[in-house]
Amino acid sequence: MATDISKLHEKVRYQDLTEGMGIAGSGNSVQFNTGEWRTIDPIYYADKCRQCLLCIPVCPDSSIPVIDGKRTDFDFEHCKGCGICAKVCPFGAIEMGGEK
Repeated sequence: MATDISKLHEKVRYQDLTEGMGIAGSGNSVQFNTGEWRTIDPIYYADKCRQCLLCIPVCPDSSIPVIDGKRTDFDFEHCKGCGICAKVCPFGAIEMGGEK
């Protein structure tokens, strides 16, 4: 039986969990590849990007890496495809529509 959140994985049956299991431990999306939930991919157009970085603080999953002060392509292991980044991009550098 799984006793803490660090031992949860896709083969743990729901019958083996105790009530409140999901909230008894702590963790974050670094520990879980939540990108598999995504049904639609954001598409990043680097040639349109002006590096305003407005997309960074609105991403609820911290899935837009910044290296040396510049954003790079998405971290698809954690991006859930919510589309907030595409809504705030004033330059059309992000579109939703890539099929997973």
